[in-house]
Amino acid sequence: MNERQLLEVAVKAADDKRAEDIVVLNMKGISLVADYFVICHGNSDKQVQAIAREMKEKVEETGLSIKRVEGFDEARWILVDLGDVIAHIFHKDERSYYNLERLWGDAPVEHIQSELNQ
Repeated sequence: MNERQLLEVAVKAADDKRAEDIVVLNMKGISLVADYFVICHGNSDKQVQAIAREMKEKVEETGLSIKRVEGFDEARWILVDLGDVIAHIFHKDERSYYNLERLWGDAPVEHIQSELNQ
């Protein structure tokens, strides 16, 4: 599975749990950590955890393993490390505070509408 397919699995999983304002930043040439950042948020602790859990399960169904999940118990900012893709799942109250889109403003935004349930 290439990084684009992994990205699609992660985005679909987030969308399936009704993650809001899903943004994908192309980090190639900008960050050595990952090729893509998925940034989204949920409206409650339970929803944030459900998004992270769904993402983990869907990626594992492909035969890949998750490198690391951080922040799950607090559910304010969960980081799901999928290797080439890192998902940042925020509680809605935290997302605007950290504003990763602005922090990584030089990263191009990937168009992911085709992966989302419309």
